[in-house]
Amino acid sequence: MSADSITTALFLITAVVASAVLINAIYPVISNMAGTFSSATHETDVRIRTDFKIIATYASQSTGTAQVWMKNTGGEPISSLDIQRADVFGGATGNFEHLAHTSGILGDNQWTETFTNPEYDLNGNHYWDAGETVKITLKTTIPSTGNKVYFQFALPSGTWRSTEFTVS
Repeated sequence: MSADSITTALFLITAVVASAVLINAIYPVISNMAGTFSSATHETDVRIRTDFKIIATYASQSTGTAQVWMKNTGGEPISSLDIQRADVFGGATGNFEHLAHTSGILGDNQWTETFTNPEYDLNGNHYWDAGETVKITLKTTIPSTGNKVYFQFALPSGTWRSTEFTVS
C-alpha cells in the first residue's frame, strides 16, 4: 500500500514539474505571437484607412514641369515626412523616370511638395489630414502639347495612385 502511495506521489510530482516546464516553454511563444498579430493588425488597419485621390493635373513643355494636386480621402493622417519619402515617377508615357525629392530649387528629374503652408495644411499640424490637399511639382521630360504625361505617387506604406494626363 505504501509503495503505491509513493509511486502515485512520484507520478504526481513528475506531472506537475512537466506541466511547469511546458508552460514556461510555450507561454513566451504565445505571448510573442500575440504581439506579432497585434502589430500586423494595426499596420493593416492603417493601410486600409490610408487613401488619397488625384484631383487635378497640369503640364507644360515650355517650363518642363508638371503639377499634380491630390486630396487625402482616407481616415488616416499622413505625415509630411511620409510625403517627402514617397516614390514619385513622372515623365512622358512610356519614358518616365523615378524622381528624387528636393526641398530646394527644383532641378531636372526632381519633385517637391507644397504642403506646409496655410493654403494646404489647414490646421498647421504638418500632417496631410483628411480633406487636405497637397500639390506635387515635378521637373522632368515633358512631351510636346497634346501628348501624355505619366505620374505615379507611392507612399512608404504601399498606397499608390497613378494617372496619365495631356500636356497643355
